[in-house]
Amino acid sequence: MATVVIPTSSCLPATDLSAASDESTTGDWDDLRRVARKLEGDLDVRLSSYAKLGEFSDKRVSSNDTQWKTQEMEIEMLLVKLTEINEDMSQWASASVVGANTATMQRLTRHREILHELTKEFKRTKKNLLSVKEHAELLTSVRNDINEHKIDEVIDQAEGTRTALTVQRSAFGEIQGKLKHLNDKFPAIRATLGAIKRKKSKDNIILSAVIALCTLFLIAYWFAK
Repeated sequence: MATVVIPTSSCLPATDLSAASDESTTGDWDDLRRVARKLEGDLDVRLSSYAKLGEFSDKRVSSNDTQWKTQEMEIEMLLVKLTEINEDMSQWASASVVGANTATMQRLTRHREILHELTKEFKRTKKNLLSVKEHAELLTSVRNDINEHKIDEVIDQAEGTRTALTVQRSAFGEIQGKLKHLNDKFPAIRATLGAIKRKKSKDNIILSAVIALCTLFLIAYWFAK
């Protein structure tokens, strides 16, 4: 009866062990790159959305403030994670059994460049949004000051008008009082003025009658002639 020999790991060819090690390290590298690409895509989308918040800041400063803070924290967390993944890829390249080839190092360099660009874009956008927010808050403060100033002007004008009317009413009251006082104090003057007016009317009547009589005499004389 033939004996069946089962080979152990020590019996495997050296090339098989090397291939297994390469497959394991390549898998780790691919996993890290997959996570890095996903984080880079998420950051790109979130930065685009974050930048659009400034378009409505003039109208909704207070309502956007919480949203700004939330998105800032989310982006900062993603940047931290991407930084850690880049460090893991660097460590993998340094500790790799087979060593990092030129293509791997180029990919690693590209991931570092993308991280740098995303971080730079986030800082620039954050600075711009802060400037826009401060400008919007300043405009809101100025508008409030102008509105308050206009209200104060209207109130001052109303108070001035009321004061002027009060002064005029007081002046008219004084004039009426003086006229009444003169009317009560000098009744004879009123009677004399009335008599003069009546006499003037009587004289006008007499003068008119004389003129009419003279005219009749002239007409009669002219016909008699």
